[in-house]
Amino acid sequence: MKIIFWLSTFLIVYTYLGYGLVLWILVKIRWLIKGKRPLPVVDDRDLPGCTLIVAAYNEESFIREKIANTLELDYPKDKLKFLFVTDGCDDKTPEIIQTYPEITLLHQAARNGKIAAVHRAVNQVDSEVIVFTDANTFLNPEALKNICRHYSDREVGAVAGEKRVQVDKQADASAAGEGFYWRYESTLKKWDSELYSVVGAAGELFSVRNKLYQPVSPDSILDDFMISMLIARKGYRIIYEPDAYATETASANVSEELKRKIRIAAGGIQSVIWLKDLLNIFKYGILSFQYISHRVLRWTITPFLLILVLLLNLILAIKTSSLLYLGILLAQVLFYVLAWIGLILEKRHLRVKILFIPYYFCVMNYAVFAGLIRYFRKRQSSSWEKAKRK
Repeated sequence: MKIIFWLSTFLIVYTYLGYGLVLWILVKIRWLIKGKRPLPVVDDRDLPGCTLIVAAYNEESFIREKIANTLELDYPKDKLKFLFVTDGCDDKTPEIIQTYPEITLLHQAARNGKIAAVHRAVNQVDSEVIVFTDANTFLNPEALKNICRHYSDREVGAVAGEKRVQVDKQADASAAGEGFYWRYESTLKKWDSELYSVVGAAGELFSVRNKLYQPVSPDSILDDFMISMLIARKGYRIIYEPDAYATETASANVSEELKRKIRIAAGGIQSVIWLKDLLNIFKYGILSFQYISHRVLRWTITPFLLILVLLLNLILAIKTSSLLYLGILLAQVLFYVLAWIGLILEKRHLRVKILFIPYYFCVMNYAVFAGLIRYFRKRQSSSWEKAKRK
């Protein structure tokens, strides 16, 4: 029982904190041996041709701002194309886009899901690089240049931008928790990229080398993750570029954020199953190490270990009367009590930011359980399921 308790505790700590520490140490060692990876310097004349694809579903409240932001992007005009795809919209999004002659619109009445729309758009692309971004995110002006400069390196198959969540001083738990989570994720991605490769890209902003794009199944839930990891599986690196960022508002509330997290969790277990060969560390080496440490543990066993450790800790504290086990038990109970208080205060619209982290942590792990159940019951659709934003 003690062995299981300590092994499970180790895996929990490693999943959420330890991997970051190990990654930081490995990056420092790499710098000592090989130096920092040089940042590519590319003249505008040498930048590759680029097509920006925006998949939009019922975004009439955002789409004019998105288009204005898109047209302000700094990139050689003769090398840049804009392609918006709006399958299944029942609002005025397609009509609004049609008023902009700079943008090519692909629209069809049938709603077959985001990935089907993306595949249809990619079939129209003839540029070397494809950049994907969401309709409700806004890019910094230099985003495309900062992304596309990396394709001067033939080992690079994809480039992931940074996701930034707007958090104001009156942020609730969903906004503050999501903002903190993405700042931590961004740090891990920087180190992942410096060591070898990012393990998966987020749909808010990522790009691929066109010739490496591989269509994924229409029922793919995390299509952006799958598209990028299929490229990594071919032996190409996924670079993280923090100076290309997509900014969006946080989920409207914790319920909307939970809906989004459950979908991600369902997609996570689907991805683990579909990419099961990447678990072979003898074949894929450091990519497998990064993939298992950063993704697989979070999406599979670690949430279950949280429950197991609490139960084993209670039994060991009673059986051994050890101050060590009693202290760990009290720490666990305090953490979950703080999360529960955070829930109560959130419902009453009271903001105590110190409670947002334990509360958001518990919401994230609950989402994994719910996502697993939804996936195996085949109740998770691959169609757009937008979380309401602030």
